[in-house]
Amino acid sequence: MTETDAALPTDLRCSAKGCGADAVWALRWNNPKVHTPERRKIWLACDEHRATLGAFLDQRSFLRDIVPVADRDA
Repeated sequence: MTETDAALPTDLRCSAKGCGADAVWALRWNNPKVHTPERRKIWLACDEHRATLGAFLDQRSFLRDIVPVADRDA
């Protein structure tokens, strides 16, 4: 385990309803009607739910990017 790994919480779970899988991806988004352009909210996703959560956000033009969960705050 590296120092970076030790600094990450170990209880990061997928944001999909009813899913308890470990998060692998961070979907960074904002609602331009509510948030300033630089503001990012984060949904976490497992491999299985990355596409569906991303599609939900993208359909509303909220999705800004998807990064590995370890890079979510970069």
